[in-house]
Amino acid sequence: MYIWQQPNWPQFTWSYEALFTTLAAVQRQQGRLLGQIEGLGFIDRQKAIVEALTEEVVKTSEIEGEQLDEHQVRSSIARKLQLPNAGITKQDHAIEGIVDLMMDATRNAKTPLSKERLWQWHRLLFPKGANNWSKIVVGQWRTEPMVIVSGPEGKQKTHFEAPPAASVDAQMSTYIDWFETTDVNWMMKAAISHIWFESIHPFEDGNGRIGRAIADLCLARSDEMSQRFYSMSARIRKDRSQYYDMLERSQKDSLDITTWIDWFLGCLSRAIDDSQTNIQIALHKQAFWLQLTGLDISDRQRKVLNKLLDESKTTLKSSDYGRIGKCSPDTALRDISDLIDKGILFKDESGGRSTKYVIRHDMLRPK
Repeated sequence: MYIWQQPNWPQFTWSYEALFTTLAAVQRQQGRLLGQIEGLGFIDRQKAIVEALTEEVVKTSEIEGEQLDEHQVRSSIARKLQLPNAGITKQDHAIEGIVDLMMDATRNAKTPLSKERLWQWHRLLFPKGANNWSKIVVGQWRTEPMVIVSGPEGKQKTHFEAPPAASVDAQMSTYIDWFETTDVNWMMKAAISHIWFESIHPFEDGNGRIGRAIADLCLARSDEMSQRFYSMSARIRKDRSQYYDMLERSQKDSLDITTWIDWFLGCLSRAIDDSQTNIQIALHKQAFWLQLTGLDISDRQRKVLNKLLDESKTTLKSSDYGRIGKCSPDTALRDISDLIDKGILFKDESGGRSTKYVIRHDMLRPK
């Protein structure tokens, strides 16, 4: 029996007692993350927003097996945020559409969810009225049965069968009304609304991406800010097998979804951890360059140092410098010697076959 076939569907239940510790821990993480963000300068904050949104767009598509050009996605987001040096790339309607969808879900999170808004999101996902395989019904609820299967013809495994198409409009009306009127913690609502939406599977295609966009809308309301600094989809992509397994198990279980919510909150915790790591790198970079104010650093030297900092590395060889800076060995050594003279690098005297140069550790700590 699928979850929507339960007699009390869709009256979900869960145990606050079982979830309290996990929820409280994620809320503390959320608070620490927002505190870290306050320490970012304007430029680093804008970079963090672009990277988080880029990850969200690219990874939510990867979960469905679709590869997007990351450079085009990043350029599209920067352009829509009206950032300088956004770059001009050939505009792909599919990329523009999903970027518009994700930005609407997060930057306009306070706008009420509605049937019309969801239908518009669906049109944005499929601007040509088709997926990668065929024409589909776009901008309205599905009109055919929906069965999720995998495997070769003749040996297919059925993972889930959605409710009849004739019931979708009524079911989505109930869902949207609950979403906008029921008082539930927004982190928990992200988990509940996601499994509920996926269990209705209201569209012919794109349900996973739109369902995750709804979860992102909930998390934006939880953060009480339209700017995004972490990517739930990037974390789900890393945990994709668990994600599908938990969805399938929960959709074939009772209306008690405590286990699903607990897993979702744990995934959110890991997403915030990932973001905190990235922001810590940004803070270190900010502190590093602040200490170099007034020094004459060439564009090539800046490029190499930024590359090291982005990758959380503190050592390099002259060959690494030449590769990153795209310069000759002699030029690499001259640049390195100049950075040593300026007190930014020092030579590693520990021995070894290749000479290594190290960024002074005290320059990587915020003052």
